[in-house]
Amino acid sequence: MPKYYEYKVCGYYLYFTSHCVIEAMHVHASDRRLTEAGSGKFFVKRNGETTVESSGQLSEREIRIIRDFIKDNYKEMYMKWAEKSDNGYYGEE
Repeated sequence: MPKYYEYKVCGYYLYFTSHCVIEAMHVHASDRRLTEAGSGKFFVKRNGETTVESSGQLSEREIRIIRDFIKDNYKEMYMKWAEKSDNGYYGEE
């Protein structure tokens, strides 16, 4: 389960799973259990904007903070994504 960072953002790890690399780039936000159940899921566009696929247990405030974090760090995060997936950003064919 590759994490984008070893530290938590707003109390959540940001990660993706090896079986989800068949989709466009996205970020799961989950607590210490790192399970998709209850996690937030954000698809990432080429400009760093995100589409919230699922808010899971995240509050609106947490979603806003995580979206801002992704916007500020999406290029670095994409490099980790691209190590495991040939799929690009959300909305690209």
